[in-house]
Amino acid sequence: MRDSRRARLILGVLLTAALVILTVDHRTGESSPLRPLRAVGAWVFGSAEQLGGGVVRPVTTFVQALFTAPAAQERIRVLTEENARLRTGMLADKLDAARSSELKKLLGLAGAGGYKIVTGNVVARRGQPGFEDTVQIDIGSADGVQPEMTVLNGDGLVGRVIHASTTSSTVLLISDPASAAGARLEGGREIGVVHGVGEHGRLVQFRLLDSAAPLVRGGRIVSFGSQNGRPYVPGVPVGVIERVESTPGELTRIAYARPFADLTALDAVGVVVEAPKRDPRDAVLPGKEGDAVKRTPTRRGGSP
Repeated sequence: MRDSRRARLILGVLLTAALVILTVDHRTGESSPLRPLRAVGAWVFGSAEQLGGGVVRPVTTFVQALFTAPAAQERIRVLTEENARLRTGMLADKLDAARSSELKKLLGLAGAGGYKIVTGNVVARRGQPGFEDTVQIDIGSADGVQPEMTVLNGDGLVGRVIHASTTSSTVLLISDPASAAGARLEGGREIGVVHGVGEHGRLVQFRLLDSAAPLVRGGRIVSFGSQNGRPYVPGVPVGVIERVESTPGELTRIAYARPFADLTALDAVGVVVEAPKRDPRDAVLPGKEGDAVKRTPTRRGGSP
């Protein structure tokens, strides 16, 4: 009983003292003698609050991340797919632009030479029995293609058709050692034969039949043509002479030419299904560097 009375007495004294201190502190304001104690208390309780917040905040952030993670992952997936579509679209646009440019050059060459062509794409490069350099194209007899027809692209002579099925054909490139095509020098009547020498199509051999005719580096060669335009039509650019061999005492002269057509990177090609009514001579050759004359499409020829 005494302990209870004493405890109540002590509690009453403490409450009375607290009220007195609060009253004095409130009335004296900033000049209160209890201001240092107030600052200490604020520091103690403020530090405790910051510590508690630092402990609770990571937990709160983690809980929020758990709730938002599925949505974030879905957003990342959508953005990734969208970026992939954009990259694919940009690549397709570049390919379409490149193909459009190739077709434009091809139709320009066909128009300048008066060649009636059907256009196709090279779909594979493969060897055939007895041949080394052949390619497969995606047009065939259903498109009017037949064996022994000339094949060209927007730069020049590519080769000739050696086999045609309904929907595809095999083309023997002029770089194949088994290939031979009649050709002549630009601006003259000196004729010879172009042979393939392999070397991945980098060079072809030109054997000039007149050993006395001038043959110099930089000279340009065009196809001479065959009877009825098969297997080769006349006037198609073949190549530019890079080096001339010394052949004293021989009946022919030999040179090596770089083909106008890049035989290692073929895409759009044309098969000549109808030869020109007359030899275009040098009209199909591209303008030399510094020459203002440019080849442009005409109404003659073109893809049917």
